[in-house]
Amino acid sequence: MLEALKDFILWNNTGYEYLKAILILIALLVLLKIFREIILAKLKKLAKKTKTDFDDVLINIFKAIKPPFYLLASLYISIRTLIVPEIAIKIINILFVIAIVYEIIRALEKMIDYSFQAQGKENTSVARTIKLFLKISLWSFGVILALSNLGVNISSLIAGLGIGGIAIALALQNILKDIFSSFSILIDKPFEVGDFIIVGKDMGTVEQIGIKTSRLRALDGQQLIITNSELTDARVQNFKRLEKRRSLFNLGIIYETDQKKLTEIPQLIENIIKNIKNTEFDRCHFKSFGDFSLNFEVSYYVNTQDYKEYLDVAEKINLAIIDKFKKEKIEFAYPTHVEYQK
Repeated sequence: MLEALKDFILWNNTGYEYLKAILILIALLVLLKIFREIILAKLKKLAKKTKTDFDDVLINIFKAIKPPFYLLASLYISIRTLIVPEIAIKIINILFVIAIVYEIIRALEKMIDYSFQAQGKENTSVARTIKLFLKISLWSFGVILALSNLGVNISSLIAGLGIGGIAIALALQNILKDIFSSFSILIDKPFEVGDFIIVGKDMGTVEQIGIKTSRLRALDGQQLIITNSELTDARVQNFKRLEKRRSLFNLGIIYETDQKKLTEIPQLIENIIKNIKNTEFDRCHFKSFGDFSLNFEVSYYVNTQDYKEYLDVAEKINLAIIDKFKKEKIEFAYPTHVEYQK
């Protein structure tokens, strides 16, 4: 049987070589079928038990590869064992290169989506634009790579794209600066939507981080639109990330206050502050002699990020100090002058 196949010749290949190529094709298809239906299924079950989602993404990438690709890959390998016309080899090479590049780019796209999803930024306008930019770059690189592997001279094409890119960049440099600034904000995260920030003389809550501009809602209700390049160039104060707020103020007491009362004031202030929820007493000292008052400096912290809550606590402390000083007959100083008559 084998001798008969070896004696049979068709298109420069023996029957035995055709049989070997067919067996290789069938064996590869069977192995790839086992890999897709059995091994990947078991790996998917194992991946669900792990804490990370990265392995799930990898398995989904392999699961997304369609059967035609497996057929093409098997056919490519098996047909290499035969002597076939050069035109057929070129066609198969073209199809195989295109299929490989396509699957690699699709896999990289899924990795990009996963990286943004892991950061929780997949739905922001900046993130969508960055993803679009990255995917366009991937497909452009993939097309160039495919053309290069197919024997096309891409040097002139790249040179043309480079000159055109420089011209476009010069024409759109201000816009591109804002776009790259938005990338910087997304990656570096100096602030996020919902943060209260101060930029120069402007302040407000971040409502949106766009491609060219970002929008803040000011305390008086108006919307501030600031270019992203201005935000990255300026010093930004982010109050949302405060763990606690400090209060520092002075108390002026009249000169006629009894010395014993003066020595008791720091302890009185400390007791008042410690009895207020979410506060940390720092210090209270008799600091200086004023023109018309004995000055105490008080410092404490409020454990909150919310400015309104901070003001509520400060109000409670101030009212409590007034009430306590009235009970202790400690008088606050105010500008006065004494006239002496002869």
